[in-house]
Amino acid sequence: MSTREATMWEERKELKNILSFIISELRPKGKILTPFNIISAPVMLLGFFLIVYRLVNGLHVVANVSQEFPWGIFIGFNVMVGVAFAGGAYVLTFVVYILGNEKYHSIIRATVLNGFLAYVFYAGAIFLDLERWWNITNPILGNKFGVNSVLFLIAWHFLLYMIVEFIEFSPVIAEWLGLKKLRSFLNSLTIGAVIIGITLSTLHQSGLGALFMMAKGKIHPLWYSEFIPVLFFVSSIFAGLSMVIFESTISHRVFADQINFRDHAAYNEIVIGLSKGCVVAMFTYFFAQLLIFVHGKHWPLINTPMGYWYLTEILGLVALPGFVYLYGIRKRNLMM
Repeated sequence: MSTREATMWEERKELKNILSFIISELRPKGKILTPFNIISAPVMLLGFFLIVYRLVNGLHVVANVSQEFPWGIFIGFNVMVGVAFAGGAYVLTFVVYILGNEKYHSIIRATVLNGFLAYVFYAGAIFLDLERWWNITNPILGNKFGVNSVLFLIAWHFLLYMIVEFIEFSPVIAEWLGLKKLRSFLNSLTIGAVIIGITLSTLHQSGLGALFMMAKGKIHPLWYSEFIPVLFFVSSIFAGLSMVIFESTISHRVFADQINFRDHAAYNEIVIGLSKGCVVAMFTYFFAQLLIFVHGKHWPLINTPMGYWYLTEILGLVALPGFVYLYGIRKRNLMM
């Protein structure tokens, strides 16, 4: 057997081993007919058929949208709110890889994976919320590029950020498959991917806010200002870090037997540190809103139904959680 044939044989053997490993890992390890699976299976099947029904018959058959209210719940809530919750990935990668703070390195993989999956799901939500869903490739393939459009900017940022997040997480996949050389190569791309990812995430978090600046006539004066992009960016910091705390708490309890002693011991300090970041971002957002309110002279609007909703948002959903975080930090009480 020649050297070339031996090399090809080794490559085939390695590929076969990888495929066998993947199949063995994907094979169910426990019972299939669990209460969770019995409940979720029909829900997933119903969702699948509804998606097909919507794609064939149009958006109007499943959503009460109109020219006055063109955004369905997927974009209005899932994307606009959900993208902020995925902000923890770019914040933590900046802290760990750029600032060199290794304290949070133990949670960076889960955070990056959450960010990647979140953007994949949000891209799917946008796809389902488009009436002409077959045009979703226009910003990429080109059909009279709207280069001056904010949506064109966001579409490209979404695509590029998903690619970057996948590159950041890919060393974990290579490690799982036992591909040491590939893992080493992918690790060498991490810093570059992180820098590009932070830039893209900063731009499209504020870009989503820029969408609202184009619809001034549809936005109440209490919520409209020229600083909406900045407010969107700041809110993504504390929303993203809050989601990281939530995920870390669940992982810490559910996968306790798979976490080493050192990471167990560091859990409290990690959560306290993330909470401090939330407090700084929350009060930055609160005082920015306060300055915008005073500068806009919106005092007469406070004593109105929309004014009450505004106060509920600013005081109940920003200031109050900020003080709860602050109290928990000072008392070092994670149950807060």
